[in-house]
Amino acid sequence: MKTIRLHVGKERALARRHPWVFEGAIARGGADFGETVRVEAADGSFLAWAAYSPKSRIRLRVWSFDAAQRIDRDFFRARLAAAIERRRAAGLDLRAARLIYGESDGLPGCVVDRYADIVVLQALAAGVERHKALLVQLLVELLPGVRVYERSDVGVRALEGLPETQGWLHGDGDTGAAIDEHGMRLQLDVASGHKTGFYLDQRDNRARLRELVRAHGLARVLNCYGYTGGFTLAALAGGAEHVVTVDSSAPALQQAAEHVRANGFDAVRSTLLDADVNATLRAFARDGERFDAIVLDPPKLAPSAAAAPRAARAYKDINRLALGLLRPGGWLLTFSCSGGIDAPLFQSIVAGAAVDAGVDADLVARLGAGVDHPLLLSFPEGEYLKGLLLRVH
Repeated sequence: MKTIRLHVGKERALARRHPWVFEGAIARGGADFGETVRVEAADGSFLAWAAYSPKSRIRLRVWSFDAAQRIDRDFFRARLAAAIERRRAAGLDLRAARLIYGESDGLPGCVVDRYADIVVLQALAAGVERHKALLVQLLVELLPGVRVYERSDVGVRALEGLPETQGWLHGDGDTGAAIDEHGMRLQLDVASGHKTGFYLDQRDNRARLRELVRAHGLARVLNCYGYTGGFTLAALAGGAEHVVTVDSSAPALQQAAEHVRANGFDAVRSTLLDADVNATLRAFARDGERFDAIVLDPPKLAPSAAAAPRAARAYKDINRLALGLLRPGGWLLTFSCSGGIDAPLFQSIVAGAAVDAGVDADLVARLGAGVDHPLLLSFPEGEYLKGLLLRVH
């Protein structure tokens, strides 16, 4: 087992059980791509077992803080099984859930989502890439009957010195899947859909919108960046008279229209606009349009802190416009999935947008991903989805 020794004082993050070590913390030592190493403090005392990534700024990702732990097949099987059991115990439908959420499940850089009989694997770090074949074997063993598809077609792989890749790892055939969410039937494609095929992280927030519409009799709802219509279906299921869905992807909107039809809703209750959201919000403002609820779920605008200032201006603009389109007593569900925008900053941005819009609003709730995206206390970076539920005066 190769050893990596840290500079004096650089063991503090690991002592707090944060699972990352950056390259500047390393005093000496090296290893092969993804190889498991022993991590030591400057005095030689054991700190952790970790995967070594020679090309990444995050040079080490911790597998275990237990000196007696062996990083072998049994280790990976136990981690996978424990993560799956956590979700089963939480009452989740395991045929439509995130089964593995990286560092939060003790498998840094590994994401596993399940859609019906297809399990989608993302290998985002060197250690996961090195053990990918084993992970596939174990997933098939733990989840009998599944096929495994890889969606490691993400830019973060370049930071690890890895190319983007996707395709079947176990099994083959149609990449389409149908899932059930709160009684709604949803169709997706793991090969071409966003993320690993669908936005599982918004499941609870879609249910929240449905209940808001039902409880408050919200008649007119605007769903911005609506993709294939998850929030649209939620509003319709809650009893909304009319939902306007805006997205710049014609194929996504076509799927949204099919979702409306397949779930038995009258098409006249749904308007689908293939358009730029910002321009559409401005046009609605000029035309005097008003809504009882608006959903803002934009794509990632700030993948890093360096992009935060520009992204903050964009977030502020769309929230200002949306707040101005709400009737008194109207609701805004607004989100950021940007890693470079933390929760306090996002709330500050939206507060500034309300001031610029000339409206007062109550912060009713803070929103986030569902229980299949657990938040490890020692790893705040896992909280990528930030949301606010506001009600304007």
